[in-house]
Amino acid sequence: MTPDLVIFDCDGVLVDSEPLSNRVLVDNLARHGLTLTLDQAMGLFVGGTMAGVGAKARDLGADLPDDWVDRIYAETYARLREGVDPIPGISALLDRLDAAGLPYCVASNGSEEKMAITLGATGLAPRFEGRRYSAHTLGTAKPDPALFQHAARACGVAPERCIVVEDSATGAEAARRANMPCLGYAPTGDGARLSAQGARIIRDMAEIAAMLGLPAARVEPAPK
Repeated sequence: MTPDLVIFDCDGVLVDSEPLSNRVLVDNLARHGLTLTLDQAMGLFVGGTMAGVGAKARDLGADLPDDWVDRIYAETYARLREGVDPIPGISALLDRLDAAGLPYCVASNGSEEKMAITLGATGLAPRFEGRRYSAHTLGTAKPDPALFQHAARACGVAPERCIVVEDSATGAEAARRANMPCLGYAPTGDGARLSAQGARIIRDMAEIAAMLGLPAARVEPAPK
């Protein structure tokens, strides 16, 4: 199907922020008595809310202060402001969506501030101006489908006419519950947790353009 709207997750789909954010988290939790590897942290926490991360970390033995969520956000945002890369191939994919006139937006469990930092650092922010939807603002989070449903309504598109691009099982579950086909971005690993939620696994952003039959982006000739 050619959709009427592509809904992107942000972290791990548009911007390569997950390793950076989770390294900050690993270092922080170690100071509070919970030692994890980066791979363990990403397996446990990617796709969740920070409040949920804190609750799970406490269950695992971390001694976190009451204001931990505010503190970890401050540490994470400070690290992300130092720089973050776009996901390989995402700019080219957005070029091709633009060339096809196919609308897209971003819907993230992250805050508006975090999206502004990461999308701004990668130069992607103008491409999502007025089309950024945050679980913090809406007051609900994936795997609740409400965030994706809200994004579809805001863009005037029926849920079944959307395609979601996600990298977490939590996001893929939200897409399934919203009745939206999901492409699960898994550049490494087997993608089993994504496919268990019904996502079709992709390894490279170029696969999306080919899957949707998008025309190549027009390249303007260099001025003479």
